Amino acid sequence: MSTTQTPPVLAAELAQAWADIQRYHPELPDLAAPESLIGESSSACGHELSFERLLHEAVHGVAAARGVRDTSRAGRYHNRRFLAIAEELGLDHPEEPHPSSGFSLVTLTPEAKRRYRPTTERLQRALKAHTAATSSETSRTFRGPAARHGSSGGGVRVKAVCDCGRNVRVVPSVLAQAPIVCGGCGKPFRIPDVVGAGAAAG
Repeated sequence: MSTTQTPPVLAAELAQAWADIQRYHPELPDLAAPESLIGESSSACGHELSFERLLHEAVHGVAAARGVRDTSRAGRYHNRRFLAIAEELGLDHPEEPHPSSGFSLVTLTPEAKRRYRPTTERLQRALKAHTAATSSETSRTFRGPAARHGSSGGGVRVKAVCDCGRNVRVVPSVLAQAPIVCGGCGKPFRIPDVVGAGAAAG
């Protein structure tokens, strides 16, 4: 197993980029587990890890903080409520909604590109370093069928809650790997039984 420190470094850069977004949007909850985004892909939210993808995830975070249901169809279809918050955060979707994913494929507005240029450049450098550090291992590492087909064990995020009332959206398989601890009270997030049962059935 490789002992490279690149994944923790990339996780730190993701956390810093998230904090940069929070400076403009204070209601955005903390990113509980930035490392969970590194190996995760979702056809609904975008496969490639980038600042644009991170800002997309931030839209979901703000929606969760406001109690807004921004998706339907098991999290695949991004509705107009998602689009309204996306526009607040500096994302745009100039075309008609996609039949299956809705307004998922948002892009940075020119203003957002200017605002977050230092953040974007810093994250791009970290992503390149991560890719360079892991590419040599790819040929020696078996990737399961879910990973080979761009899935993260279903890829559907559900709400995980904390006893203090905060919540995050997370893929159940990611939460099963290790606890995600709330930065507010130090207790682990958990998926309510009724949600977990529904996710298992899906």
